Amino acid sequence: MLLGDSRSGKLADNITGFGRALRRAGVRVDSARIALAAEAALAVGLEAKADVSAAMEAVMVSREQDRLVFRELFDVFFRNPEVAQKLLSQLLPSAEGKAEPSKRRPRVREALSPQKAFGHQAKPKEEDQKVEFDAAMTASDLQRLKHADFNALSATEYRLVERLARDVRLPLPYVASRRMRPGPAGARLHWSGVMRHAVRTGGELMHLPRMQRREQPLPLLVLVDVSGSMERYARLLLAFLHAATRRHPRRDVFAFGTQLTDLTPAFRLADTDEMLAHASAAIEDFAGGTQLGESLATLRHHHARRLVGRRTLVLVITDGLDTGEPQALNDELTWLGRHSRRLLWLNPLLRFDGYAPVARGAAVLSRHAQGMLAVHNLSKLEDLAGSLASLMKA
Repeated sequence: MLLGDSRSGKLADNITGFGRALRRAGVRVDSARIALAAEAALAVGLEAKADVSAAMEAVMVSREQDRLVFRELFDVFFRNPEVAQKLLSQLLPSAEGKAEPSKRRPRVREALSPQKAFGHQAKPKEEDQKVEFDAAMTASDLQRLKHADFNALSATEYRLVERLARDVRLPLPYVASRRMRPGPAGARLHWSGVMRHAVRTGGELMHLPRMQRREQPLPLLVLVDVSGSMERYARLLLAFLHAATRRHPRRDVFAFGTQLTDLTPAFRLADTDEMLAHASAAIEDFAGGTQLGESLATLRHHHARRLVGRRTLVLVITDGLDTGEPQALNDELTWLGRHSRRLLWLNPLLRFDGYAPVARGAAVLSRHAQGMLAVHNLSKLEDLAGSLASLMKA
């Protein structure tokens, strides 16, 4: 492996360029980590590529989902000096096209080439080049993007917002379960604990430990509309939900358009880009019509056990432009409401002032939903956790 001669400055330049490429791939790398990577490479020596990779990975990667991206990009970057020089020259399209093709991880491809849209290839426009997918954006740019509608973003802005959305937290409300545990505020005595303490005090009841209910997050069922009118929102919201609910013990995700698609196996993947790739391959009706009633009928017939005894929180992400029969949708939503704790509608059309659900499907959905929340920009995604908590208390 040729990393360069540290005396002539090539090592520092190469590692700096590699850190820049990692940032383009969405890995959190700052100047301090890049400096530590240079020190680590010198500490282990440049004889063995595996040793250098392990040393740099230890100081540059802090999230488990970024490790595979780091390793693949490291192999591409340090394969030969020509590829390194192309990457160091800010990965211009002319250089990208000459690099040898390989089956790379999506985030690595995004660091080396223009972003792929969800379901088809998107060509970046000339104005898209004005916003660089790097850590060098100003505070005003980030503030503007936080309040920009997902549907109005350019290709490069969309790619950046998608990365930012993966860092938004979504702590779901906790509820008391049937199981008990020792605690200070319980209504029942913890009799085995009482006996143990009595033994220590010669039979005297000096302390009365109690039992209280355990708290657990609500089971989550997510239904995401992937029709044509939701095309710009579907990919970004799937990426957001995958990262935000990563540690949730019970989550089931379905995509619906003209049919229902189970995305729960894809959501079990640790890497968000791999999840999006599997979801894209699984969804056959992407950018088609919307028939929520028929999709809910499929859910009732084949996946009813995913609803955990009237405790499940159901999130329906759609604009409500349903093309099915309103009566069928009404019947299925009635069944879904009886078997869930809350049915909440996440509607990107709330970006319009004075919006009213006057479409047939939207009117039916608004009658059955216990709440309607906006999800059309980053600011609304950041407010989503608090909005869910307040609706659950209502």
